[in-house]
Amino acid sequence: MTLKTRLLAVSTAGLFAATSAVAKPLDGASTDVMIQGFHWNSASAGGWWNTVKNNAATLKAAGFTMIWLPPPSDAASTQGYLPRQLNVLNSSYGTEAELTAALAALNAQGIKPIADIVVNHRVGTTNWADFTNPTWPGCSAVVAGDEWTGACGNADSGEGYAAARDLDHSQANVRADLKTWMNSRLKGVGFAGWRFDFVKGFAGSYVKEYVAATDPWFCVGEFWPTNYFDANNPNDWKQQIVNWVDATTGTCAAFDFATKGLLNDALTNNNYTRLKASDGKPAGGIGWWASRHVTFVDNHDTGPSESCGNGQNHWPVPCAKVMQGYAYVLTHPGIPTVYWAHYFNWGLGSSIKALMDIRKSAGLTSESTVSIQRAESGLYAAIIGGKVAVKLGSGSWSPGTGWTQAASGTDYTVWTTNTPPPTGTTANVEFVCNNGTTVMGQNVYVTGSVAELDTWSPTTTKILSPTAYPTWRGTYALPANTTVQWKCLKRDGSGNVVWQGGSDNTLTTPAAGGSTTATASF
Repeated sequence: MTLKTRLLAVSTAGLFAATSAVAKPLDGASTDVMIQGFHWNSASAGGWWNTVKNNAATLKAAGFTMIWLPPPSDAASTQGYLPRQLNVLNSSYGTEAELTAALAALNAQGIKPIADIVVNHRVGTTNWADFTNPTWPGCSAVVAGDEWTGACGNADSGEGYAAARDLDHSQANVRADLKTWMNSRLKGVGFAGWRFDFVKGFAGSYVKEYVAATDPWFCVGEFWPTNYFDANNPNDWKQQIVNWVDATTGTCAAFDFATKGLLNDALTNNNYTRLKASDGKPAGGIGWWASRHVTFVDNHDTGPSESCGNGQNHWPVPCAKVMQGYAYVLTHPGIPTVYWAHYFNWGLGSSIKALMDIRKSAGLTSESTVSIQRAESGLYAAIIGGKVAVKLGSGSWSPGTGWTQAASGTDYTVWTTNTPPPTGTTANVEFVCNNGTTVMGQNVYVTGSVAELDTWSPTTTKILSPTAYPTWRGTYALPANTTVQWKCLKRDGSGNVVWQGGSDNTLTTPAAGGSTTATASF
């Protein structure tokens, strides 16, 4: 990401803050958590708007601040993604009256409803392109080269969509009617923001125009790159997505499909190296521009619906490892999204809420810092915002003294602390002692030339963990920008000590807030 992008994000946030008395999610350092308020089969049973309405208080109690709802307009498809009459708000999910009641219940609970709006494409009322409500006569509303041979609009500004007519956003009447639909019909029934579907199908500059004209509480685009995701090179997808956000001049966030792909790979193959970039930051989109990325474990397209294996299920996280995914997205920066099916249908609601409570109480935001401690086969560990530590995988790791376990499940643990290292004065050092073979009753410790390592004391309390015996590891906060001598030692319950041989080890700690690894062998 370029410096220009960063500066643009700051200036845009400032503009939003200046025009709103209450900070919006894209103003920066957002504490919001969104729920996707449907799954692929939600419309099939009918009465979905009533289901949402009846759960409004539950969603509030869980801590959700936004809910992404399915396409609300009349459509040729059950799920709503082949919109027909935009201004008709009776759909497979329920009637307009039921929709209005659901939105009123959500707004009463302080939960902002986000509409899934499909403006890349549309189907005709009775044939290929006889658009009504709103009416777009003639053939210019459809881009040249569309499957409909009668199309006579200008060239498409994005990728084509074969199942419906690709709309020509360069036409003034198309843009004007879309703005009226969003401002009058959708906002009129209680929607507060937009989730733009299939945004790779039209230029991001049009999204910027629609945002400027409708002033949503929140805006997020679905830019799911077409080419194959390469976990060895996530920067390809990251760059495509950030380019789209840049095209909106930062007025809209994007779903973090790069983080999604990396989680899929890490959890499927137990290879957590995927989650750390070469610069030490998170490897997904949140490592580049966290405040403009919306993270998720699965959604209506990628994952199952009511149970493992059904629904779309195009690109799922392994079902047994879904909670590991939430332990990651709900502790890390970005704006996290929880999937309705996971929360309500899979019996994971209480476990997800526990993580949401930790995020809230620790004050984690869309811009929280991440200090990755370990990223290897079988283990990922990180400290976020100096307040929360998380471990994924079967490997052994602990953040050390001063931390309290706050949540755990199969292959994940989360800790919190009220006494983080003083800001601006310390850096984290992971000590690694190799070849630490021990006998019954022995443990491995580290000590050294500073008080934080107990000043060469043979009774040091700085114990290490046998993460991959006979390798022992532990992370401790030391004074920043300081040269430190240190050694490994073994000690048994009787106080007998075996020191690492040879000269003292030497390290220079990084700047405040940084992290490094120091390695030695017995």
